[in-house]
Amino acid sequence: MSNLVRLPRRDDGLQSAPAPEAWTPVLDETDFAAGHDHALPPAEAAPAQDRRGPMRPERLSPTRRRLDGQAFAWAFQGIDGLWLGACALGAFIMGGAQAGVYVAPALAVMVTLSLFDLYAFRSRQGLSYHLAKTSVAVALGVGAAVLMLAAFLPLVLVLSQLAVWTVAAFLGLYALHALWWLRVRRWRSEGRLTPNVVIVGATKAAERLISQAMKSGEVNVLGVFDDRLARAPDALRGVPVLGDTQALLSHRIMPYVDRVIVAVPTGAQERVRQVIASLRPLPNEVSLLLEDELVPADAISPHHTAPISDLPLARVSGLPRHLGRAIVKRTLDLVIGAVALVVALPVMALVALAIRLDSPGPILFTQRRQGFNNEEIVVWKFRSMRHDVADANARRQVQADDDRVTRVGRLIRSTSLDELPQIFNVLSGEMSLVGPRPHAIGMMTGDVESARLVAEYAHRHRMKPGMTGWAAIHGSRGPVDTPEDVRRRVELDIEYIERQSVWLDLYIIAMTIPCLLGDRQAVR
Repeated sequence: MSNLVRLPRRDDGLQSAPAPEAWTPVLDETDFAAGHDHALPPAEAAPAQDRRGPMRPERLSPTRRRLDGQAFAWAFQGIDGLWLGACALGAFIMGGAQAGVYVAPALAVMVTLSLFDLYAFRSRQGLSYHLAKTSVAVALGVGAAVLMLAAFLPLVLVLSQLAVWTVAAFLGLYALHALWWLRVRRWRSEGRLTPNVVIVGATKAAERLISQAMKSGEVNVLGVFDDRLARAPDALRGVPVLGDTQALLSHRIMPYVDRVIVAVPTGAQERVRQVIASLRPLPNEVSLLLEDELVPADAISPHHTAPISDLPLARVSGLPRHLGRAIVKRTLDLVIGAVALVVALPVMALVALAIRLDSPGPILFTQRRQGFNNEEIVVWKFRSMRHDVADANARRQVQADDDRVTRVGRLIRSTSLDELPQIFNVLSGEMSLVGPRPHAIGMMTGDVESARLVAEYAHRHRMKPGMTGWAAIHGSRGPVDTPEDVRRRVELDIEYIERQSVWLDLYIIAMTIPCLLGDRQAVR
């Protein structure tokens, strides 16, 4: 028993509900359009054979575009505080009373707004209900402040001084919270706010999780997969069963999934290990639902993730989300990317002119590559090959003295000037300045697809791809011609992902140009 972790048994008394009308096992080819948000018709208009499920949002948005609800709750709260402070300052200037007369109610209202949980924006709460709570919270906050101030100042004076402030504060907060609520509803309809999950295991625990999620609206359960598909129903609580665990690995819904939750009974230890082992190649975060008494200790990481509807989870694989680091990295991308674009524009204009004069065909070359969470993105480059032999799928990687490369192409490839248009990919959020280099989908190393050569290949997609990276400054640039080249590239990319920090990014950016200028051996 030394390899087991004992957990308390949980029984919330929920009864299983009968499954709704069966769904057909066919997905529309356009359901998961690569690299773009996908508009969906209203749920009530969906035909019976459409396997959308009751929690699928109106639009599916890639995980890289997911918004952090807590960060925006803090932002909304901060703007409310600024409004109350502005009202206090204005009233103080106009009324001339003591500053404390206005500071006290401002602080009290901020406290009551938080106590009424008005920054949670529950998906099941309508606008009128939210505004009614806002009104009550403001009234109670002002009332508490009046009672406190009346202990030190005449009540008539307090009421007269706070009258204008209260009206301004109330009207402003009422309008702001209506705006916040409408904004949150828009983000939810776009699929950008509520996390998307899929469940592995069509079990009673999965039914319980789906039921809790439908009540709370905390997550969207897009589908269920089961390693024992023959025994699984067509749907759980209306959520379709989309295939087995093997189908999950390559399913086109995965770039839109924030987390995979394993709901296999943890008492079946060998089955748990097998399922988790089969899911480890995924770049998505994988968590284990902890509901049974015994959990294989060697199957989980020591870090628990945030529970969903009070159901405990343990992270099995994937990177924990660091909001602060993500904000700093995106800020660096925008600031340095914008400066780089301004500096590079004259060079880009000259390169474009040279390509136009050198050979017929378009100036830019676009290629579908794999981005964050295996999302397909369209990457921009200056065209360096003859247009009639362009290889969008990288079936044949560039070799030394490749006859497909043009005269201008050799120059811009050797100096990486062909990569400059990817600044636009960085500014749009599809790429980052620093990260694993994006590879073409289906890229071949010899006669074998590169992704099949390393089990952890998709782990390099646990963050956005970059214009430069740890591998690039360590000599792993250009084509990967052998299995050893692929393994080294993946090892360096995973090393960067595990070590990533703002200082490491700045170091890589600073070292990129010297490494490019000093590297005359790499074939590009």
